[in-house]
Amino acid sequence: MHFTDLGRRREIGAHCVLIEIASFHILVDSGMDPGSLGMEALPCLDRLEGIALDLILITHCHLDHIGSLPVLMRRQPQARILLSPPSQSLIFPMLENSWHVMRRQREELGIKIYPLYTKGEIQALREHFCPMPLGVTRIFQKQGDEIAVQFVAAGHIPGAASVLLQHGRRKLFFSGDVLFRDQYILKGADWSKEPIDTLVMETTRGNAQRPEDQTAKTEIARLLEAIDEVLGQQGSVLIPSFALGRMQEILMILQEARRYGRISKKIPIFASGLGMSLVAPLDQLSEQHREIFFKKQFIDELRVQALDSSPCLKPGRSPKHSSIFVVSSGMMTENTPSYNIAASLLAHPQHGIFFVGFCADDTPARKLLDTPKGERFSFEGLRYKTAVRARIEHFDLSGHADREELVQAALHMSPRAIVLNHGDGGARQWFADRFAELAPKIRTLDPEAGVTYSL
Repeated sequence: MHFTDLGRRREIGAHCVLIEIASFHILVDSGMDPGSLGMEALPCLDRLEGIALDLILITHCHLDHIGSLPVLMRRQPQARILLSPPSQSLIFPMLENSWHVMRRQREELGIKIYPLYTKGEIQALREHFCPMPLGVTRIFQKQGDEIAVQFVAAGHIPGAASVLLQHGRRKLFFSGDVLFRDQYILKGADWSKEPIDTLVMETTRGNAQRPEDQTAKTEIARLLEAIDEVLGQQGSVLIPSFALGRMQEILMILQEARRYGRISKKIPIFASGLGMSLVAPLDQLSEQHREIFFKKQFIDELRVQALDSSPCLKPGRSPKHSSIFVVSSGMMTENTPSYNIAASLLAHPQHGIFFVGFCADDTPARKLLDTPKGERFSFEGLRYKTAVRARIEHFDLSGHADREELVQAALHMSPRAIVLNHGDGGARQWFADRFAELAPKIRTLDPEAGVTYSL
């Protein structure tokens, strides 16, 4: 078996992995790097020149895993796309939103190659879909070879799946992005404890150490207490959130808090477009898939308002009334609602900006978290600078399993080899060192981008 990471760099970004098993050519995900622009945001798809893909496995519908799929299918029209039924529903609003963002960036940034694909190419993906219900094994055959594929619930977001491939007696397991604990919106992952040969594992949170006494329950309590303190001083709260998964999770946490009187019904709650447009399809999916808990009625009870109905927010101009903003992007990318609202709140000490998910290096979110109070922070996209006076905190409510959970889950599968994937250099190194300490007989590989390895 051969493994090639088609990402441009050894970091979180445009996730895309080529697996060659016997006569099969299989791609796992076809993402887009949200931190890059133009062709630099895509995986190195040119490496597929002369290769006819048989299967494309989609682990979940975040942009860094699906964002380049229409571009890929233009080049590989013969391939079948395997994905879970919830992902089959969610992939269209996610890609269409990306198309709208690229269209706007063409005008604002002068990127003439945007959008990288058409709406018609998004819809044409339907012709290639092969839905994979969780826990069901399907057999694919080619030139006398046979491979078995099974999708397994991965937690993380609705539709997310880990993938088990079996060729002969050899088993290869892709973690995808995974979360083991139950969320308000979704049941957690439950991996098999059966031995496998090779585990390809995400390493997103390798740099983040969770304190022993910290749990999701204690972090939710701490978040609600912080919100209460900010609102108590007539401030507003910004919670940057990923549109799919994190936004719905935070809204359900707020709904429960309001139900029990923790948040006054007089405090308006605003949410941004894509996350709210996903409410109806997620509600429908919860009727069809018992692992999805999200219900539209909870959001209706919360009386969430569209962001365009909020008071006028401009850099440095404080909102006139206390509000809670649950908006994208989770990493406060430039020209997103969270970025613009942060520019309104940051200069004023009564407000709070509370991050609840993973914040990658070199994103505005990480830069703000690393800027000491009182020092100046630059909103380069708005040409605005201000001293950090608002309350800035991070709450560990990530949709990714923490590093020790992943280590223990990996060891329970007794792999002969572990391939470190989907994380930056420091995160991968922590996992490499940890496996060397706990299981030195396991071969641990930290692959270079673009290099083919035999496993």
